[in-house]
Amino acid sequence: MQKQSEHFLFGNDTEIEDLGGGLKRQMLGYNHELMAVKVWFDKGAEGYTHKHRHSQVTYVEEGEFHFSIGGEMKILKAGDSCLIPPHVEHGAVCPTGGILIDTFSPAREDFIEE
Repeated sequence: MQKQSEHFLFGNDTEIEDLGGGLKRQMLGYNHELMAVKVWFDKGAEGYTHKHRHSQVTYVEEGEFHFSIGGEMKILKAGDSCLIPPHVEHGAVCPTGGILIDTFSPAREDFIEE
């Protein structure tokens, strides 16, 4: 993994990666301790249920998301956020289309291209 992103990242110049399934991702900055990522969801797109070793805080920038964390489901809207502890299953469905800002500690190595 690269040690860190550039100090300044500009939205118009930073790659937006098409993940398929109505999801797109843009890196907002990272080093080995911390990572921030912007994720776009098309209407009806799903962030599949998964778990990882990273602590995660997610902020809903736009839209409505049906989040499941550790088997508990809540509806989150713009301005809401959630904390996902390490090794806890979680996922989200976005019935409206929307945008999330995900932060991870430590950084998600699997998001960085070699």
